[in-house]
Amino acid sequence: MKKFLSLVLITGMFVSFATIQSTAQCKSFTKKKCLPQLDPYVYNGQLNSAVLAQGDVADLNLTFYPDQAYRIFVCSDPILENVHFKLFDKDGTLIYDNESTDYLPFWDFKTDQALELTLRVIVPPKTEDDYTVKEGCVSILIGFKDIDNDKTGEK
Repeated sequence: MKKFLSLVLITGMFVSFATIQSTAQCKSFTKKKCLPQLDPYVYNGQLNSAVLAQGDVADLNLTFYPDQAYRIFVCSDPILENVHFKLFDKDGTLIYDNESTDYLPFWDFKTDQALELTLRVIVPPKTEDDYTVKEGCVSILIGFKDIDNDKTGEK
């Protein structure tokens, strides 16, 4: 029984360490590679990142406020290639799909009303040529600026 408990404890520690290490690597990736690409938008300070594998799908609910210009930036490890994202309104209507812009990793828009949107991130599935499942960091960053100071984007 003692050996079993020791094995469970060691396994638990290994899994916890791997998770902490992955999270730390993802934070470092986001700070170095992603944050600079939000410019000229101001980062809202909320870090939403995870290590995702080929075929994974993740949803994130977001709220946007009136009289702001926004950039939604889905920054991913290059190993994941062409991460797909879609935005849906609260009724499930498709608002934006980056497939239509050749998988551009960001979308700039303005709003004159409060919006509740769901961002769905889709990592492409494993192909027949892949011998192992690839995984990497995917970070969702939101930047904003006052509409009065903005000359780009759409409603």
